[in-house]
Amino acid sequence: MKRVLLVTAYDGTRYHGWQIQPNGDTIEAQLNHHLTELLSEPVAVIGASRTDAGVHALCNLAVFDTSSRIPAEKISYALNQRLPEDIRIRRSMEVAPDFHPRRVESEKTYEYVIFNDRFPMPTRRLYSYFTYYALDESQMQRGAEFLIGVHDFKSFCSVKSEAESTVREITDLTVERNGSEITIRVSGKGFLYNMVRIIAGTLLEIGQGFYPPEKMRDILLACDRGAAGPTAPAHGLTLVRYRICGLEIM
Repeated sequence: MKRVLLVTAYDGTRYHGWQIQPNGDTIEAQLNHHLTELLSEPVAVIGASRTDAGVHALCNLAVFDTSSRIPAEKISYALNQRLPEDIRIRRSMEVAPDFHPRRVESEKTYEYVIFNDRFPMPTRRLYSYFTYYALDESQMQRGAEFLIGVHDFKSFCSVKSEAESTVREITDLTVERNGSEITIRVSGKGFLYNMVRIIAGTLLEIGQGFYPPEKMRDILLACDRGAAGPTAPAHGLTLVRYRICGLEIM
């Protein structure tokens, strides 16, 4: 028996998130199904990040146990022949039998992309949030800086969350414009349910001038979901980097 780590990329557009759902297709369900067929044994993967419906990933991690004699590094090639085109295994490797992707020190980086122009761009519609309202990215950056560090992020957590603690650490948070695209890039040791999308929604309100950047400090201290902005749509969000056990995966 060996434990295999998969580095998984996917377009989340047509999936109901990572985690298996009773009434919808998911990334986890696809991996379990095709691994079970490939290896001729029941397989249930353990994912590192349970991304929401519509969210994309370049490098989500998953592990599973198998008694197959197929070398771990070859499983990615065989599995990619079976998976749908919007899911690909970028790398597979053997790890320690007790390795668990959610129980090791890690840092994740997400990007939330906003397409800010007079009209939407059809080729970006599945991977960015469109708004024609003028956005001031410098004001958004000033507001973002209040969130860096260890804080109670209860204001930026969905009320559906079952987390025991809402204290998290954001290690970096930037807002940059490149032409019509504004990218919010956030790195942290862990995130609450909908946390990045609520941060993005709040920064959008600052960018439109609804309130000054300094208001972000008050929102953070309020520890009240009602104090923050709306939850930005899922399709603008992508998991772009995973740093785990000193290994950087992009």
